[in-house]
Amino acid sequence: MDNCLFCKIARGEIPSNKLYEDEELLAFYDIAPQAPVHFLVIPKKHIESCAAVTGENSVVVAKAFELIAKLTSELGITSFRVVSNCGEDAGQSVPHLHFHVMAGRPFTWPAG
Repeated sequence: MDNCLFCKIARGEIPSNKLYEDEELLAFYDIAPQAPVHFLVIPKKHIESCAAVTGENSVVVAKAFELIAKLTSELGITSFRVVSNCGEDAGQSVPHLHFHVMAGRPFTWPAG
C-alpha cells in the first residue's frame, strides 16, 4: 500500500534501525521502546492485521515466528513477550501486520 508506514519502511523509503531483512520479512527496533529490548517483525507484503491472515498468506506468519525464535536466540534472550494488536480498540496504530518482541524487564498479566 502506498501510504502504509510499514510498507514505506519495508521499501526503504523511511529509515529504520534494521535488525534483519530478507525478501519476505523485516525486523527493526521500535522507535518508542516499551522494554529494554523492543523490536518489530513485519511481513514486507501488506497484510492489514491478524484478522487478514489467510491460507494464502499464513506461511509468512510462520516464517515471522521462526525469525523471532532465531533473533531472540542470537541476542541471548530466553524470556520475551510477542504482541500483535488487531484493530484500533486493541491498540493497533499501524494497519499492517506486525509483531512486537519485547524483553529485558518483567511483564505483568493481564496485559494493559
